[in-house]
Amino acid sequence: MNKSILLGRLTKVPEIRYSQSTNTKVALFTLAVNRKYVKEGEERQTDFINIISYWILADFAEKY
Repeated sequence: MNKSILLGRLTKVPEIRYSQSTNTKVALFTLAVNRKYVKEGEERQTDFINIISYWILADFAEKY
C-alpha cells in the first residue's frame, strides 16, 4: 500500500456527504500545499490537491 503525507492548509470547511448505496460518510475538501523547491527568480508555487476521505477519516476531517 502506498502512503503519502501532505502538509498544507484547508481552502474551506470540508463538505460532508453520505453515499447513496451504503450510507457511508464521505468528506470532500481541497488542500493547498506549497512546493518545497523554488526556482531562482520565481515566486513560490502552490498546488491544490482534491482530497476524498471515507469513514473514520471523514469523521476526523469534520471535527478538526
